[in-house]
Amino acid sequence: MNDTKQTFAPERIADNYLAAWNETDASKRSELVANLWTSDGTYLDPLMQGQGVSQIAHLIGAAQQQFAGLQFTRAGQAEQVGDHVRFSWHLSPAGGQPVAGGTDFCQLNETGLLQSVTGFIDFMPTAS
Repeated sequence: MNDTKQTFAPERIADNYLAAWNETDASKRSELVANLWTSDGTYLDPLMQGQGVSQIAHLIGAAQQQFAGLQFTRAGQAEQVGDHVRFSWHLSPAGGQPVAGGTDFCQLNETGLLQSVTGFIDFMPTAS
């Protein structure tokens, strides 16, 4: 049996992860990241990458500056196979249509913390 699958709900992992991306207070965001990731956890997507709680919290803050006024929401269900979770997300203004979306793939450690996250951007605005 897989203890990770029994212990950790993929929707909760995805929603807590997105809550960190939506947290605008830097100290609260750092705390959320520290509670989600391993100390040496990694994040990688086509636009940025980071390793460790401090770098990941910083890159989330940088993304928030770039996309000010927008919120991340989960799009559909999160799924888990073994120690891997995947989910899709949208980036939208409050109550508005998504301006960007993607899919993130997470690898969990044995305690359910994020060891690595690889993000793919499914759609986003193009430069004019």
